[in-house]
Amino acid sequence: MMNESQAVPQSAPQGAAQGRPGILLEVRPDGLSFPEPPAFASKEAERIHVKERLAAGYRIFALQGFDAGIAGHISARDPVLPDHFWVNPLAVHFSRIRVSDLVLVDHAGNIVEGRHPVNAAAFAIHSRIHAARPDVIAAAHSHSRFGTTFASLGRTIPPITQEACAFYKDHSVLQAYGGIASELSEGELIAQALGPHKAVICRNHGHFTVGQSVEAAVFWFMRMERAFEQCLLAWNAGQPIEIDDETAMLTRKQVGSPRAGWFGMQPLMDKIIAEQPDLCE
Repeated sequence: MMNESQAVPQSAPQGAAQGRPGILLEVRPDGLSFPEPPAFASKEAERIHVKERLAAGYRIFALQGFDAGIAGHISARDPVLPDHFWVNPLAVHFSRIRVSDLVLVDHAGNIVEGRHPVNAAAFAIHSRIHAARPDVIAAAHSHSRFGTTFASLGRTIPPITQEACAFYKDHSVLQAYGGIASELSEGELIAQALGPHKAVICRNHGHFTVGQSVEAAVFWFMRMERAFEQCLLAWNAGQPIEIDDETAMLTRKQVGSPRAGWFGMQPLMDKIIAEQPDLCE
């Protein structure tokens, strides 16, 4: 676990209650005021933190039912070696992944650290996303129930709920499916379709989410899964009313920012790390 000397807490946002740093109190026209993410005394300390959050992300995926045999992967850019990323070992169940199981891979496909092989599709996709998007720290994907179902429609998410608005005009659709994306060319297509957005829906495959933190990438995957479920249920019930453009954009600023994604995941991340401390081994 990270000790107090490794994480340097930032000051609380303006208006935070005394004795309770980081409490969200301010709602602004351009979004919400969130606490600052932690700063670190060194890149090595940040690496420990990132790997712990990545292992916790896999445990959360398992709890959410996002495990799908050997499919599915979350990656995290290494703070020490930015052209390398950490990813899960092949065929180790998400619920059992520990920090020591994670594999460090460079963008050429070389395993630099780790004792397990990795999923070929994980390398092909995540290496291309990380190479194309220097701002992306983490990327997440699995074959979730509602994600794969919605992906078969080949369309974007309509703004019918607050969860859906988090992705309003901030996700895209790849209108192609060529089987398992184990070739670099497939990864290139996904990265290109993702563009500057936080998510891409790959038709007949599923969805990929990215973030400026591990927490954000995992949170967006879960939020998108919820938005898919809401759309499918609403369409089955009738004709849902879409939120107007101005309100949808405002809502995206409020609940769809990188900071919102990071902060939204903190309660569950902290819970998993506290209840399953073996993940940090």
